[in-house]
Amino acid sequence: MSAIAQVMASLAPVASLASLASVGTALPLQFADALIEFLSPTTLADVIVRGIAEASLYVMIAAGLTLVFGLMGVLNFAHGSLTMLGAYLGGLVLVTVVAQSTGGAGRLLAFGVAVVVAFGALAALGGGVEIGLVRPIYDRPPLYQILLTFGVTLVLDELARIVVLFYGLQPTTVWQDVLGTKPAFLADSLGVAGVSASGLELFHILFGVATVVGVHLFLTRTRYGLFVRAGGEDSEMLSALGVDVNRVFTVVFALGTGIAGAAGVLLAWDPSWGASVPLAAETLLPAFVVVIVGGLGTFRGTVVAALIVGLVDSSMTWWFQNFVDFTGLPEMVVFLVLVITLIVKPQGLYGVSEVGGH
Repeated sequence: MSAIAQVMASLAPVASLASLASVGTALPLQFADALIEFLSPTTLADVIVRGIAEASLYVMIAAGLTLVFGLMGVLNFAHGSLTMLGAYLGGLVLVTVVAQSTGGAGRLLAFGVAVVVAFGALAALGGGVEIGLVRPIYDRPPLYQILLTFGVTLVLDELARIVVLFYGLQPTTVWQDVLGTKPAFLADSLGVAGVSASGLELFHILFGVATVVGVHLFLTRTRYGLFVRAGGEDSEMLSALGVDVNRVFTVVFALGTGIAGAAGVLLAWDPSWGASVPLAAETLLPAFVVVIVGGLGTFRGTVVAALIVGLVDSSMTWWFQNFVDFTGLPEMVVFLVLVITLIVKPQGLYGVSEVGGH
């Protein structure tokens, strides 16, 4: 070996250490720059708006689930499948009603009709499931309810797959015809004071606020809402006061599934969700995360948890797209929120030690 080669070989470890040191100093600098950009008013406002939009979706998906468990103590594993059916049913209405010449106002009106149809159909289905399947096993251990609703999920998913395949659609991909019924202005970006948000995100927020207000008014300003809150505390006392508890259970189960169907219609317009058979599993997991973090059986906890999960998801999405450049991790961070909550406060943020009428 020549003298020059020997010298170069002896200097190779030093060069490697120098390169590692440069990488080690570059990473903190990149992180500092990313942190400064993240904390800038414009970026932070964008992240917050997107987080609230995601929270609106989560609270709509989880609202029906927390209502059913809060009164009845039933963990409905079919909730995601009911949301998926609502997306397909609402999409069918939209595809049938909306034409190429339909304007933005007409498409929004068609969306309202689709929401009403999906809510009514899924509420009727939910009421039938409660009367025919869930009611006979109220007095049995919770494992029976879990297995039953999981079986209902398998049946509904396969039925949806069969129907979709029969009409020549791909069950594992988003139904593109439904996305084409969305008004053009919902895809446009709106800028206010330097903050940009898509029309669809603002539509999510409005729809989510309407859902929260509607459920809150139902629980606090209606007779059945009083029955729901009383039944969640002591269903036996409610029955002793002359209230038909079984009817209340049916109404609540129907309301919960109806809300799931209405949420599915909104998801059918969102390209990141869309109407597809896998939507059942995609919505069930975040719904359970939100309900468990907020506390089983408390609607206030569901709303707060949806905000937390939405903001965390939006923030981590920004970081993993702009700094880490790995888009698969935000979902993992959402489940990390669930794990931390279960360790620190197992009953959830606003949960109680015992909920449900059974």
